[in-house]
Amino acid sequence: MHYLSQMLGRPVIDSAGVEIGRINDLAIQTGEVFPRITSLAFKGPAKTPFMVSWRKYVASFGGESITLNTESHNIRFSYLQPDEILLARDLLNKQIVDTQGLKVVRVNDLKLSQNNQQLRLLGAEVGIRGILRGLAPVFERTAMAVARLLRHPLEESLIAWNYMELVDRDLSAVKLSVTHRRLHDMHPADVADILEQLNPQQRAKVFDHLDSQHAAETMSELGEEYQSDIIDDMTDTEASELLASMDPDDAADILGDLPYGKAEKLLWLMGVQDQARIRKLLGYRDKSAGGIMTTEYVSVPEDATVAQTVEQLRSKSEEYDTVHYVYTVDAHGRLIGAVSLRSLVLAAPETRILELATREMVTTSPDTDQEEVAETISKYDLLAIPVLDEDGKMLGIVTVDDALDVMEEEHSEDLQIAGASGLQAGGASEGQTGLASLLRWLLRREMWFVVWAIVALLVTLAGGFSSLLGTLALMPFVLVLADNAVAFSINDLIGYDGTHAARATARLLVRNSLVGVSVVALGLVLTFALGGALDQSLVGETSLDLAVRLLKNACMPAIVASFAIIVACVLVTVVGRRRLEHDKELSNTGMTLAVMLFGVAAQIGLTFVLARLAA
Repeated sequence: MHYLSQMLGRPVIDSAGVEIGRINDLAIQTGEVFPRITSLAFKGPAKTPFMVSWRKYVASFGGESITLNTESHNIRFSYLQPDEILLARDLLNKQIVDTQGLKVVRVNDLKLSQNNQQLRLLGAEVGIRGILRGLAPVFERTAMAVARLLRHPLEESLIAWNYMELVDRDLSAVKLSVTHRRLHDMHPADVADILEQLNPQQRAKVFDHLDSQHAAETMSELGEEYQSDIIDDMTDTEASELLASMDPDDAADILGDLPYGKAEKLLWLMGVQDQARIRKLLGYRDKSAGGIMTTEYVSVPEDATVAQTVEQLRSKSEEYDTVHYVYTVDAHGRLIGAVSLRSLVLAAPETRILELATREMVTTSPDTDQEEVAETISKYDLLAIPVLDEDGKMLGIVTVDDALDVMEEEHSEDLQIAGASGLQAGGASEGQTGLASLLRWLLRREMWFVVWAIVALLVTLAGGFSSLLGTLALMPFVLVLADNAVAFSINDLIGYDGTHAARATARLLVRNSLVGVSVVALGLVLTFALGGALDQSLVGETSLDLAVRLLKNACMPAIVASFAIIVACVLVTVVGRRRLEHDKELSNTGMTLAVMLFGVAAQIGLTFVLARLAA
């Protein structure tokens, strides 16, 4: 197997053994299931770009170079064809839709397969291994070795090319790869989840490939902000046709959020019937039963038979997906009863519908709050609830799916209110608001900043600012690491059943030590890299020498303090287990503050130790 990241930059050698350039890109023909490499792009002398036919000129490849079958003066250069794309330019580091995982991912590498002298594209690598391989193959091998040691193999995350297809053929623009056929096979809610992960330009391109019915259903599943963006990107005629294809309640919700002038224009562009059924819903108060009801229901006269009712059901459009009951009404349109589809199917054709109807029904008015309607549907296990006017005439129905949407919306609002009230009540005593409450909230949410500010103030007042300048500059990194490390350690308490305590603690100690060593290694690499860069670029400057000295003297205490924090967080888990076993409270804030202060003490103490040793 070959990877694009490993092939880029390899030398291109002619038949005489002369290097004529370095691989810059590979081209494929997009029409095949697993497309073959059709052209080789490389940069020659003075970085001049060239492209040659793969089949015609490539003699062998593999190892560290590609060899051509002729000398450089015999080569005839080619051009990119309309059905060809370049892998590095057009796919690498671009976003694609994983239609199996229902998410947007980034192409980190491309996997190629060799068959004799032919090279074919297998798929896109979207996992961490592709990123590490792109940086350097040794990073990938190291990560795989560590993963095997921890018994969590680092698998390849590959999306096969046959699940992808280019949306936009304009290769000058950013592309999105997606399977059109697969999109049409997916549930509209899944398509909506994917669209919400894309930027507006990509979202519009994918939406254009949906047929009218699928587009209407997907539009209903999108969030309000995404719906308005898509409507804005459409022409008035396209937007009007889309809204007319939607359920009237969903279309009314979208139109209600649009400016009055635009909403009226879109309505007038619709057919008379579509316009009428949507306008019926626009006059109701927002967040009421009238605002969420649909007018798509089936009603029959009280003297209708089962056969006549079934025939009416057959004549209704397939878009009437909200039909759970058939309602019987009198000559004035007043609701008399309801019949379930099950009862209708089991009854004899000549039976009058009124004989099957349930007279005792739960109903609601159009002005009832939507949350109350949703609770009623949930309480009585209803699939739909009729909405009646003052005279008992049917206006529409609220279905169970609308009720679920309302409950989810109300739950989100409750969480937002709780989060907002947390600022006011977070730690404040009776009626205490204002600055004290804000400081308490800041201490709990951004503790690292408060600790760093207090330490910086104390160091300045003590007259040690100049000697600890580098340490103070790197201290936020240590404090944020302490915050995250404590949170991770507290998560270790979840699922702990109290057995094999010593063995569990030993495993935590080994794991944290390995993580700490990794942090130390990374910190040392960055320290030497930055120190070397400063030494080379700022040599001869007095301020430069000071900067280099600050860097070298400040980084080492920060690195060692970080290692100490990660290892010491094992104690956080152990203490947490002990307190839980004795049914005592566990303070996340207290533990975090303790670990942060430990890290600060370790960092400042090591700074003074190194300074004395240097003196």
